[in-house]
This record gives sequence, structure tokens and C-alpha cells, in this order.
Amino acid sequence: MLFFAETTVPFLTLKIDVDTYRGTRVGMPNLVRVLQAHGANATFLFSLGPDHTGWALRRAFRPGFFQKVSRTSVVEHYGLKTLMYGVLLPAPDIGHECGAEMRAVRDAGFECGIHTWDHVVWQDNVRYRDGAWTRDIMQQAVDRYKEIFGVTPKTHGAAGWQMNEAAFSQLDALGIKYASDGRAQLTEAGALLTPDAGPHRLATCGKALSCIQLPTTLPTLDELLGRNVGGKTIDLSNIAETILGLTAAPRDHVFTLHAELEGQKLAPIFEQLLVGWQAQGYTFGAMADLFEKVKNQPLPTCSVTWDTLPGRSGELIVQPG
Repeated sequence: MLFFAETTVPFLTLKIDVDTYRGTRVGMPNLVRVLQAHGANATFLFSLGPDHTGWALRRAFRPGFFQKVSRTSVVEHYGLKTLMYGVLLPAPDIGHECGAEMRAVRDAGFECGIHTWDHVVWQDNVRYRDGAWTRDIMQQAVDRYKEIFGVTPKTHGAAGWQMNEAAFSQLDALGIKYASDGRAQLTEAGALLTPDAGPHRLATCGKALSCIQLPTTLPTLDELLGRNVGGKTIDLSNIAETILGLTAAPRDHVFTLHAELEGQKLAPIFEQLLVGWQAQGYTFGAMADLFEKVKNQPLPTCSVTWDTLPGRSGELIVQPG
């Protein structure tokens, strides 16, 4: 059985991770304008607490970290000031200072959800932390979301695709029916390693969870830029063409983009992708739209699995083959 059935009307879910203070203030409003101009729906997932981006420099000893930094021009995309937050500059409280910007996204008609409380703290620690720590961090994000929007969150997308079993169980406890916390496994060229990857449920602690996982099925721009794929270096001149090659066959997909990248320097690339996907016949949607499409379908139950992906440092949650 195919998890994502091939279809003559393919569906492309746009999932936008908003990681930083600058991404919330600058990149996010830019993305709203681009999406509206192309009539595209999307889900925005917010980092709701302090921006400790500067702490990410501690990842320097991870395999592949320096290759990724050199390929993706981190300073150019994130800004030197952002890279100093939590190191030489105090960490701004994103949710406290940018609530109006977040509500403007909701008022523009886009789905909103939780990315994390503190992006760096979650990404660098959650895999090895216990249930009490995990639930406390997640509750901080939920409380801040309710403070900003006046309602409980409906969806979640983990920072850095990092979770633990307690975090997955907590999604059920919070009543979150669908989330995008993991990835489909990819080949070096970015194609799906398992062609039927897609929506599924997870089993943890001997129990199948209710929350439906909607994994990202395409590589992100920062995973492709600067890499040699099939004897060709992927750069700004050909990255859109490369991704469009991966979506040429009609199939539902989830694409993750970042307010710091596609909302700023890489906005022209994202517009090329939107035009190309429209020409390929895709319908754009939010995570809620995909959930409505698959919620009554028989879905597989998978184990919580960690693995690496081409172009990204460290291990992350992936859907097993």
C-alpha cells in the first residue's frame, strides 16, 4: 500500500519553520506576501521563546557541521547579530516581542502552530532528556502560544526534526492530531529512498499514538546548496530546477522552508519553485489540509527511528523504510 498515493492532482504541503527573531520580524512577513501573490496556502510554525541562535556554535564538533556552514553562507542568511544572540548579545524573547507579527499571519488566513520554545535548546538536547524536562519545555511553548493567539495549538513541527519518545507521547496528551516532526529518507540526489513514504502514526513505549505524522518528503534548500549531486554543483542557478525534477512525477509532498532563508535571500528561488509547482499541476496546502485528506485512510504505524540525511549534520527523526 502506498502511504502517499500517486495522483493526477498532486498536493504540496508548505511547512514554514520560523526559527529566529530576525526570521519572525523580517522573513515571515515577506513569505506571507509571496504566498498571497501566488495564491498558495501554508502552515507557519513558530519558535516562541528566547532566540539563542549563538549557542548553535557549540555544534562545531558535529560531523558535517563545518561543511554545511561553508555551503550555506550562514552569516549571510541569518545575519551576524542573530549569531551573537545568547553569546555577546542578550537573547530576544521572540514570542513576547513578536506576538503582533504572529497574529498577522493568522489574520492573513494561514495556519499557525508550534515549532518549539527555544530552538537551539530543543534541537541540541531533547534526544537525551527525560520526560519531565521534555514536558516542561513543550508546556512553555503551549502556554505562550495560548497567550498570543487565545487558543490551544492544533499542530507541531519539531525544531531540527529532533524529538524523543516522551515528546511524541505529549503530542497525544496535548490533543494535537497531526504534526510534522520527522523526515522521509532520501538518496544523495534528494529522491525518496522509500517511494511510499508519507503520513503515518508512531508507536512508542509499546503504544500506537493517535497523532498523525506528516513527514517532510523533499530536501530543503540548505541541504542541497553547494553540494555536488550527480557530478553537478547545486547553486542558485540550478537549485529550483533540481527540486522541480524531484516533483515531476505527480505525488503528494511536504516541503519544509525557513523564514530565514526563503523569506529573505532565497525568496527568488522559492518563487521559482511556486511557479514551477503550479505548472506541474500541484495544489498548495497547509498541514491541516493534508490531515483532512488522509485522516480517514488506513495508515501504517512506524517505530521511532534516527538516521542521517544527505546535506544535514547529525541524526534526526526519519520514517523507517
